[in-house]
Amino acid sequence: MPPHVAQHAVEWLMELQSGDTTDSTWQALQQWRSQHPDHERAWQHIEAINSKLRSVGAVSSIAHAALTQPRSAKRRETIKALSVLLFAGGTTWMVHDQTPWREWLADERTGVGERRTIRLADGTTVDLNTDSAISVHFGASERRVRLISGEILVSTGKEAGYTSLPFVVETAHGELRPLGTRFLVRHQGSASHVDVFEGAVMICPSDGIGSMRTLHANEGARFTRGAIDEPVQTNDAHIAWTDGMLVASGMSLSDFLFELGRHRPGYLSCDPSIAELRVSGSYPLADTDRILDILRSTLPIEIHFLTRYWVTVRPRHS
Repeated sequence: MPPHVAQHAVEWLMELQSGDTTDSTWQALQQWRSQHPDHERAWQHIEAINSKLRSVGAVSSIAHAALTQPRSAKRRETIKALSVLLFAGGTTWMVHDQTPWREWLADERTGVGERRTIRLADGTTVDLNTDSAISVHFGASERRVRLISGEILVSTGKEAGYTSLPFVVETAHGELRPLGTRFLVRHQGSASHVDVFEGAVMICPSDGIGSMRTLHANEGARFTRGAIDEPVQTNDAHIAWTDGMLVASGMSLSDFLFELGRHRPGYLSCDPSIAELRVSGSYPLADTDRILDILRSTLPIEIHFLTRYWVTVRPRHS
């Protein structure tokens, strides 16, 4: 399919999902379809997958994100990316709940190794850790932040005009309802994790009717869509990244490298034979190669670079 035809088909899809469809819009679409066999073939392809996308709300979300600013770079980026996905066999993962298209439609996001702080209209501050994405919606009945991927530290605000509206942080596994608080939320694949540093947070798993739990300051818990683990004591080291640090206290080498790998592009792995070596200390995240050098000088390991982006930590051989 010619790229320009695929992109035009996606533009028509967005136009029809915008909510402003008129008879003239449909007539213009029919005219475009009849101009060339490729146009008709592209539209037939769009219609064939439209029901799958609509079943998870993808079409309306994509259209809303792209049409809010008709001439924006974000619209062009969305159209181009979506046309590649829809016409290059990538539609399977688009209908899954946790998918890359949600990330590139996010309101705010960070790249690998990037950290950023944003301030919302109600005075809430949200610190985004490396490779994280959120969407924000303030409506007439609530304030909602959706964690799409990664990790955020939230300090709720109290600006006039917003205090009567509930504040909700949504993850793939449920909702968090804070009460004047400061808390950390992390998406961890099949579960989410929350640490409360001030105030209290109520966890409401999406499928766990009656299994709500309120965490108080210095408590943390992992939760899935159907259950909440027993609370554990939280640790200030969990938010050291907000100061650009990775802090470990007797952490296994494999876990340490996993955390470090979140802050550097590429692949970072650990040989199983040294996975249980222990790491302690505070490490500046500004230079992850320097951290690897420090590990090499303090542990019986060697660092093997297949390429700059493919690194394996192995046992040192004498």
